[in-house]
Amino acid sequence: MAKLILTGDVNLMNVTDPGTPFVRVAAAFSAADLVFSNLECCLYAPPQAQSFHNEGFFADPDVASAALRRAPIGVVGIANNVNYGEAAILSSLKYLDQAGIPHTGAGANAAEAKAPAVIERAGVRFGFVQRSSVYWPTNHEAGPHDPGIAVIRGNTAYQVPLHKTRPEIPPMNRPGIPPIIVTWAEPSYLTAFAEDIKALKSRADIVVASCHWGLGKDVLQYMRDIAHAAIDAGADIVVGHGPHYALAVEVYRGKPIFYGLGSFSFHTGHGGRAHGNWIGMMPRVEANKTGIEGVTFQFVRHNAANETVLCPLGEELAELHDIQTRSAPYGTRFTPEGDQVRVTLSDG
Repeated sequence: MAKLILTGDVNLMNVTDPGTPFVRVAAAFSAADLVFSNLECCLYAPPQAQSFHNEGFFADPDVASAALRRAPIGVVGIANNVNYGEAAILSSLKYLDQAGIPHTGAGANAAEAKAPAVIERAGVRFGFVQRSSVYWPTNHEAGPHDPGIAVIRGNTAYQVPLHKTRPEIPPMNRPGIPPIIVTWAEPSYLTAFAEDIKALKSRADIVVASCHWGLGKDVLQYMRDIAHAAIDAGADIVVGHGPHYALAVEVYRGKPIFYGLGSFSFHTGHGGRAHGNWIGMMPRVEANKTGIEGVTFQFVRHNAANETVLCPLGEELAELHDIQTRSAPYGTRFTPEGDQVRVTLSDG
């Protein structure tokens, strides 16, 4: 049996001591065979001071790579909305390679960006793929010969509610009725993603599909479409990130979908602000060569010293209730076990 830990967003911007961010989760990491994180920063030293008003989350390459090694975080996804620009992306790739940390989701071209990371631990081969649906329209998506990230394009439409499909929608004869927001994944990108997962499943026992997506706490339709397509193609678990919240959990065809793991280590970010005590979820997965045997999660936060801390469940009952409420439409069942929460791996 292999033990895998999954985390949400890791942003090491302004970290000066590599021993600080993960010191309080070191015991949990050591008890696992492998840790996967969404690395939401670039290991890049820009040639001149970078304005905090720009979107670049640039972490000191030497300090950040040392922090990842010391954690230890064994594999990262780097397809997200801050890994943009050729220099920043290539720098991140270089420093991760030098640190011996496998990665997926970005590359010197589209083929490299889409390539999975495959790692064997405790006799189980884990395969990781990552895509982003939140990214900049220029100089960000990897091309056939251009550095960038691997993406699944998402679309948005605004639909006049011609039919009363929900109780809260007033009759359409009233001026000022707000539109219904409709989202969907670009079909060609979704098909290519499914094909990549099918190919990876032939090389790995457990496939983890990681997706950067979302807006606030809502699970939008395109997110469900991507998650279900991933599992239909052979993924064993889907984890999402992007919104800095803990989102709903769904079990589809007996496979868990964490729509948003929230933040894991994210002291400084947008506008150069030291962010508050953002919540995150840290799933622990037990797996063998035939599939996932069990999955629990624990809430995490970070303190004023930028140390990620594991939360006693008794202090996060409001967060648990919120997740239970948002997951109820999917029939997801949860069972508290000490400070962890078990997800029942059967469709509701």
